[in-house]
Amino acid sequence: MHQATTTTGGPTLSTQSRLGRRLIQLYAGLALYGASSALLVEAGLGLEPWGVLHQGLAELTGLSIGVVSIVVGAAVLLLWIPLRQRPGLGTVSNVFVVGLAMDATLATVPDAHGLAVRIPLVLAGVVLNGAATGLYIAARFGPGPRDGLMTGLHRRTGHSIRLMRTAVEVTVVVTGFALGGTIGVGTVLYAVSIGPLAQVFLRVFAVPRASDGSTVVAGGQPRGAILRP
Repeated sequence: MHQATTTTGGPTLSTQSRLGRRLIQLYAGLALYGASSALLVEAGLGLEPWGVLHQGLAELTGLSIGVVSIVVGAAVLLLWIPLRQRPGLGTVSNVFVVGLAMDATLATVPDAHGLAVRIPLVLAGVVLNGAATGLYIAARFGPGPRDGLMTGLHRRTGHSIRLMRTAVEVTVVVTGFALGGTIGVGTVLYAVSIGPLAQVFLRVFAVPRASDGSTVVAGGQPRGAILRP
């Protein structure tokens, strides 16, 4: 039987095994993202921007932070309609899997007391979030609802992705903080490290293409965008 080869003569992944790997990466990345966000919640030293909003809304409504994440993700997805964005499997899965993984992790991880425990938790949360981002994006099943909002605004307004992302994330952080969400050293650490961490893990988890065995890290996404669930 003929076996596909790379330009260097080595075998490539079959179409079926590539798809299987991508699906595993997608759902492992989303679950790990939810778990890493839960670790930041447990650490209590500051959350990622959207996490601040989710926590603030959870305080306001009495719902779990995972359920709030699902509701917010679904609401943001509705905003894709006027922006003419098309969701993928990863987009829809993101709405549910991240929130469910957050609540499951929060239900199983013991409460953290003392900086000797909370500092390692926040460090683990940030690093695991970077790994989750790499897994999820490299699977190439579409951006998360929140990132699709930023890229959609970029296309509709003509402003840079960086400007759109900054405007959106500042808005959600300020709103979340006003509602009772946590801002702290973890928020700053996340902001300065998630980009480099994501780039490293994107290369680690890149899936070979079918045609030539080359790898992609964020196919079809705007240049310079770091996408997060």
